[in-house]
Amino acid sequence: MNEESAERTDGDESLAGRVADGIVSHSKLVILVLLVATAIVGSAAGQVEMSTSTDSFQTETVAADKLDYVNANFGDPDAVNRTTVQIVVRDENVLTRESLLEVLTFQRSVAENGTVSATLADEPSTVSVANVVAIAAVQQERARAGQPGGPPPNLSRQVEALESRNASEVEAIVERVLSGDGDAPTGGQDPLTLLPTHYEPGTTSTNATVVVAFQETGGADGIPESVSTAQLAMQDIAADRFGDDAFVFGVGIVEDETGRSIGDSFAIIGPVALLLVILTLVVAYRDVVDIVLSTLGIGLVLVWMQGFMGWFDIPFGTTLIAVPILLIGLAIDYAIHVFMRHREVRDGNSDSGARDGMVLALGSVGIALVWVTVTTSIGFLSNLVSPLAPLQNFGLVSAAGIVSTLVVFGALVPALKVEVDGLLERVGLDRTKSPFGGDTAVVGRLLSLGTVGAKRAPVVVLLVAVLLSGVGAYGGTQVDTSFDRSDFLTEQPPDWMEQLPEPFTPGEYNIRQNAEFLNDNFLQQRDTTRAELLIEGQVSDPGTLDRVVAVRERAAASDTVITLADGEPRILDPVATIQAVAARNETFAATVAAADTDDDGVPDENLTAVYDGLYRTAPEQARQVVARNGAGEYEALRVQVSIQGGAPVPEVRDEMQAAVVPAQGDGLTATATGQPVLTAIVQDGLLETVVVTLVVTVLAVLAVLVVGYRIFDGYASLGAVTIVPVVLSLAWVLGVMYLLEIPFNAQTALITSLGIGLGVDYSIHMSERFTDELERLGSVDDALTATVDGTGGALLGSAVTTAAGFSTLALAIVPSLQRFGIVIGVAIVFAFVGAVLVLPSILALWGQRVPN
Repeated sequence: MNEESAERTDGDESLAGRVADGIVSHSKLVILVLLVATAIVGSAAGQVEMSTSTDSFQTETVAADKLDYVNANFGDPDAVNRTTVQIVVRDENVLTRESLLEVLTFQRSVAENGTVSATLADEPSTVSVANVVAIAAVQQERARAGQPGGPPPNLSRQVEALESRNASEVEAIVERVLSGDGDAPTGGQDPLTLLPTHYEPGTTSTNATVVVAFQETGGADGIPESVSTAQLAMQDIAADRFGDDAFVFGVGIVEDETGRSIGDSFAIIGPVALLLVILTLVVAYRDVVDIVLSTLGIGLVLVWMQGFMGWFDIPFGTTLIAVPILLIGLAIDYAIHVFMRHREVRDGNSDSGARDGMVLALGSVGIALVWVTVTTSIGFLSNLVSPLAPLQNFGLVSAAGIVSTLVVFGALVPALKVEVDGLLERVGLDRTKSPFGGDTAVVGRLLSLGTVGAKRAPVVVLLVAVLLSGVGAYGGTQVDTSFDRSDFLTEQPPDWMEQLPEPFTPGEYNIRQNAEFLNDNFLQQRDTTRAELLIEGQVSDPGTLDRVVAVRERAAASDTVITLADGEPRILDPVATIQAVAARNETFAATVAAADTDDDGVPDENLTAVYDGLYRTAPEQARQVVARNGAGEYEALRVQVSIQGGAPVPEVRDEMQAAVVPAQGDGLTATATGQPVLTAIVQDGLLETVVVTLVVTVLAVLAVLVVGYRIFDGYASLGAVTIVPVVLSLAWVLGVMYLLEIPFNAQTALITSLGIGLGVDYSIHMSERFTDELERLGSVDDALTATVDGTGGALLGSAVTTAAGFSTLALAIVPSLQRFGIVIGVAIVFAFVGAVLVLPSILALWGQRVPN
């Protein structure tokens, strides 16, 4: 073509030819070696564990370290080894004598159940409003008998106390103990935290209440199976006792429903995806042997993927659900390109046998497959820059799967094909097949659109594509970035799914609506709804507690703090604790008064003596808010703020960071932490992942393509040309996300690596074929026609299969998977459009400027 093209040696072609010849000539050895390798790699497949927890999205930050400090140094040391379960009971009035007795009976059933009791914490293992009322009744009896006080009564005694009273007597006790002006007789549990936020203190009627159960986790990382099993047992007990008027909410319940929903989703998605894949292969191949070989290869790729995960101890979490479908799509892409090029060679040369045809096919398409593997792997490995471990694992597993796809479909399947075709031809069966592409009427007309545009108005096509990309990119800047844990909670399946025959009928899923009910009506008893404000340093200096008061006031004024029935925000802090203990103990009250020099109720001098007195008088309450080191020196204070369930975590973070400002400086440091704050940091990590992986992927892939095309094809500019439609199509995807109001979450944040990885795959095949045809035919127009007719058809089969596979995720009953399937399906369609309709115009402009 020109002097530059003359620089191209036969080295790349001869190398590809030699490799292809080696695979075909030693096909039996290749099959044996790779099957043994598959057995070795796949031997660890059974070791992969399922992970449904979202805790792995945590990042290593100062806030995370401070939360670890809070958990280790404040409160009951055993509290970090416990989990909380909430059992919500609903009725017209849950405060009647009959309803309270039902709750107590339920608690007794829970305590007597062997599966549950083995996991319960020490008394009180369960807490309810019924306990508050019943204990008040027992204390009333003891006072009448002249024996006030005494040990807390057990559940049986509490039941007896309520059974011995009539409805009006119980109602009078309810009115008294729920007035909100007395101490709760349940080990410090505020009874208003067990009632809806709309409850009016002192009234004797409300429509819901919550029973809180405490379970020991034994310090395990995550929830032990015994604890999860016990929570499921509680669920059964609640159903037997209350029917549909109660539900149980706990980590074990959430993980159980999440795991079952994934299984149910794939029970529906799997057959649909398989059917779509088979239909696509039938249309593309029109040959049973090639379909079987492709299907076998897909299975082996998945074995390699799962084996890699087993060897490297990577759990299978929700983020990795997309990887098998991704690899199925890429495997079919590789297979179609190899098989169709093989058919083209044999169809154009009647004397070419199965082996000779495969050598030529692999020799010509093999370089493109290697380029695709390298660049696509780079696209996914760019997720390693993400601060989120699940996204890093996604990149690693995807890259490993893509490499295994090259091994299987670049060596093993071609070796199997020449052996099978050779055997069938020896028995008289003709294995010469026509390729799928431009010779098919409908497909030909579709693919010709790109060629026609490239020949008639390439500049117009490119300008329209760039304009649409600009609009899409602007929309992408408006896409919300969120990490909503409720995205991982299963929705109730649509009614039509209930009509499916077994075993496809999904189970009952209420966890999402139950979580929403809790968020809307109750103080959540989980760390995901608590902000921790940690104050460290010289906490015994004069005036420190005045600064704590300022912190509390700012936190109390925030929009996200929860306010219960008494109108007070639920905030635990040192000053309120000191004042509460002083109100009950005269000796400590004197200590506090002596340290309060300005008579405002807040000690401002001699704080060490105040802390010492607090630890002597109420050590358990002291440990909740004041931390001291091994030398007995006081080093930190804690303010715990209860947050409204479902409150936007960025708003929580901003308000809590503003709240700690009065405690910063002059010997003190203050940090806002807690799960809501850490979740907001995860959201920032998602945005960072989207932006950084986009930049890293584009630059890395561009560098590889520019250098590679310069070395092997003689044209560095072709590398830049190849990536243009990929970037354009990715902008289109971002625009669609904005239009459909799909946020960047744990799964859709992968769109940059997925979009570029898949888009580069398609574009490389087109560019590589175009340069071959341009050198062979010498005409840009003829080269474009040959490229689109030949490679375009293979790309269409691959795109339809992959898009159909991913789009089936829209049938999932997990919202995050539904959106992910839609986004990736759109990304694949746009990648195909960019490669077949836009890239030909770019190649036409490029080809016209390359000297002949």
